[in-house]
Amino acid sequence: MTHLLEVQDLVTKFYTEDGIVHAVNGVSYTLDEGESLGIVGESGSGKSVGVLSVMGLVPSPPGKIENGQALLNGRDLLTLSGDELQNIRGREVAMIFQDPMTSLNPVLTIGRQLTESIKIHLGMDQETADARAAEMLQLVGLPDAADRLNDYPHQFSGGQRQRIMIAMGLSCNPSVLIADEPTTALDVTIQAQIVELVKNLQQKLGMALIWITHDLALVAGMVDRVAVMYAGFIVEYAPVGSIYEQPMHPYTLGLLHAMPQVSAEKKQRLASIEGMPPDMRNEPVHCPFAPRCPYAIEKCWQENPSLIATGPNRFSACWRWEDIKNEKTFGGASA
Repeated sequence: MTHLLEVQDLVTKFYTEDGIVHAVNGVSYTLDEGESLGIVGESGSGKSVGVLSVMGLVPSPPGKIENGQALLNGRDLLTLSGDELQNIRGREVAMIFQDPMTSLNPVLTIGRQLTESIKIHLGMDQETADARAAEMLQLVGLPDAADRLNDYPHQFSGGQRQRIMIAMGLSCNPSVLIADEPTTALDVTIQAQIVELVKNLQQKLGMALIWITHDLALVAGMVDRVAVMYAGFIVEYAPVGSIYEQPMHPYTLGLLHAMPQVSAEKKQRLASIEGMPPDMRNEPVHCPFAPRCPYAIEKCWQENPSLIATGPNRFSACWRWEDIKNEKTFGGASA
């Protein structure tokens, strides 16, 4: 089966004065037309660096893609020149970044920034591009869209700026939209609006979606599959429903039990994952989660497990996945 996007064994490192940072360690996943994938993990887990590598946006130096493929409709993005990638970014794959205030140029009007890629990728003249830009702003729910093309980023609220970034990403009809924690800087009410907006637009336009977040609860109702990342590795990869119903990696189990839950039966104490994420300058020779894992055994310290099939379309990188899938608590914490 040919996938729209197929990332295979992606390895990205950063060569710094303090040592080599092993940011992404052999990541693989696929994305089909119209499908949505959530990439979840703590800060520093490699989830953003992985997609930036695919987009050709990792600064070099210090970053370097050491291995892997990123096949978009059969073309390996990692082998393309800068000019070739420039033609693909925005047109075939678009990205929404975390903070719209730093992503938007503060001294250029919204219309100027929206129409730039439209004119480059779709070949429209200024008048037609302006009409397209206003249409996209209206699509993402910005009132008085045509009248606001001459406004600057500081004249919009945080939620409006994020809507503008979404409009910019969708303006050239990309087949893949990557959203890199786009709701992090927004309050909870606006977060919900942006999530609902992206979900509705994906269904309406039929594009594929990669949603990157540290919040496992956020992707529950908006993606088809989830890749859980830790220390630059994908440690669990499964359909979203099965991740919540029966996690098969202790890190996923810990994330789920750390989520606030409303319970009418009794008060619940949130479980915590003790310890700190690993120093990414140390190349892992054992399971990277072992120092924080209450289920670790001797084998976990001797060998880093690879992703293995644990069920239909399910994969886990854990020696004890069969025991973990029956766990109702994390490390003995009250559920």
